[in-house]
Amino acid sequence: MTNTPAGPRARLRPRAADADADVDAHADAGPRRRAYFDAMYATRDPYGTRERWYEERKRNILLNALPHPFYGEVFEPACGTGELTRALAARSSRVLASDFCAAAVAQARARVGDATNVTFANHRIPVQWPGRDRAFDLIVIGEVCSFLHRAEIEAVARRCAGSLRRHGVLVVCDWRWPFDARVTAADDAHRIFDGLALHRLVAHAEDDFLLGVWCDAAGPDGPLTGDRP
Repeated sequence: MTNTPAGPRARLRPRAADADADVDAHADAGPRRRAYFDAMYATRDPYGTRERWYEERKRNILLNALPHPFYGEVFEPACGTGELTRALAARSSRVLASDFCAAAVAQARARVGDATNVTFANHRIPVQWPGRDRAFDLIVIGEVCSFLHRAEIEAVARRCAGSLRRHGVLVVCDWRWPFDARVTAADDAHRIFDGLALHRLVAHAEDDFLLGVWCDAAGPDGPLTGDRP
């Protein structure tokens, strides 16, 4: 795991009408993706997030890479079965967990149980995103970029940057190996997030997955000084 010093970065192009048009061009992919995930989550946890050592180890690496011990508002789109959601809830005041697959959200609700600081929603990112008045101390984008086209990932990246509070933290994690449903390579997706006007804190690369952590400010009052309220 590498802690990368803050420095100047090329900025992702501003959101514009043509960028929205690029996202709209992939609107027909939505129903296909929904059918794909509905079938996978219909009766089981398709990734074995509770049983597989790979999933547990990756989750622990992600949680240990977070620069704060505790967060206020957390957003986790593509929450899947809620295994990471459960861990984030223990380190935050409030978690908004969402997925565009209703069966996944149902599994996540059951996994989180009676945690009162977690709410769930159905979002298809980047088209659907929390309201403009919502800002977050932590956003976790886990294992979703592989299924999105470049223009969609750019839109997700812009929405993340626009939804972070001061000293907010963005985490992106993606599987690297090829698979049939992959649209964008993990390395290409993470380069898009590097194009944001954010400071890269962590760059963790393994054969199996990439993990990136960014924040919106650095310095003595920046993200490494967070404490439980």
